[in-house]
Amino acid sequence: MGEYATERARLRERLAARTDASDRVLDAVERVPRHEFVSDARASEAYADRPLPIGDDQTISAPHMVAVMCDLLAPEPGDAVLEIGTGCGYHAAVMAELGADVFSVEYHDSLADEARARLARLGYDVRVRQGDGREGWPDHAPYDAAYLTCAASEIPGAVLDQTRPGGTVVAPVGRGSQRLTAVTVGEDGEIRDRTDHGGVRFVPLL
Repeated sequence: MGEYATERARLRERLAARTDASDRVLDAVERVPRHEFVSDARASEAYADRPLPIGDDQTISAPHMVAVMCDLLAPEPGDAVLEIGTGCGYHAAVMAELGADVFSVEYHDSLADEARARLARLGYDVRVRQGDGREGWPDHAPYDAAYLTCAASEIPGAVLDQTRPGGTVVAPVGRGSQRLTAVTVGEDGEIRDRTDHGGVRFVPLL
């Protein structure tokens, strides 16, 4: 595992105690070099289980939240997954470690460019484009699953429409009080099932 191996193993232990995430998800989180996704000045904090600033008023998600969301999505190897909000690319890297084929949309040009270069340098085959996450990425639809790393008042209709029937979408929903929400998509892009997974705090969808 190389650099920060001890810190990564300890993070896995903390996440195992804090979440119900599967061993498969915990292993994926442990494999991702989170220190590569933060600034050099923040590298010593990379394996703390909390969000960290990455610029443009955005943050890298806390590892436990990434683990919880990945566990809810439970992608199979080869599944096409849509991510809204690339940020620094950390969440996408964990999904890629799970074998997902990730297509990610980032609003900020600079973050999209940096994440694309970083993910490629680290060997993650994640497709990243700059754009409005509310529109999803129709070119590669339908997706087996989708998720938002930013809070929306409701899950965008385009994201639901681009997710195959029976697929799962996970998102923080709400503007003031946010709830982590998982939904199953129906035949016509409607929400068939909806479950609540507790209060969360994410930056808003732009």
